[in-house]
Amino acid sequence: MPHTHHQRRTCNRLGRWRGLSMVELLCVLAIMALLLGGALPLLNDLRLGQRLQATAALLETDIHFARSSAISTNQPVRLVVQALQAGGSCYLLHTGTTGGCACTGQGEARCDAGSQLLRLEILPAAAGVTLVSLAHPLVFDGRKATVTPTATLRLQSLDGRAIHQVVHIMGRVRSCSPAGRVGGLRPCQ
Repeated sequence: MPHTHHQRRTCNRLGRWRGLSMVELLCVLAIMALLLGGALPLLNDLRLGQRLQATAALLETDIHFARSSAISTNQPVRLVVQALQAGGSCYLLHTGTTGGCACTGQGEARCDAGSQLLRLEILPAAAGVTLVSLAHPLVFDGRKATVTPTATLRLQSLDGRAIHQVVHIMGRVRSCSPAGRVGGLRPCQ
């Protein structure tokens, strides 16, 4: 009986069917596993770097929000940065007195009467990016349109990369990276 066109292409000269042997299949799987094993750490580094840069951009936006809120309401707005008991950190923006709002151990905010929470951002330890606590909150003065004290907010990732947000007295923010380890940012001086 004659072979069909499809059968003629897949048969070898001796008339047996040709396919992959078990050894060939295992070799292909081993090579794929090696390639994936080498790519996963690179993907994790990329994801952590993106998370660090996204957190820095959000922090800078919140600093500008605090300044504009202080100017528009003509009352002080405070930026408080604290470490969380379970690891990680949080920052919040609030009106009212110093110490009027604080992060709780559960990642929520507690505010006294007369203080209003404007923004809360939790950076859990599992996220891999933390914001180093400040000894004193930053105060955005709406009447003078200034920030006191000036400060450097330090964001750090688990792999040692960091972004510093330098807040000037007029509320401008300059970003830099210690040792220039984050692409696109100038090294801190």
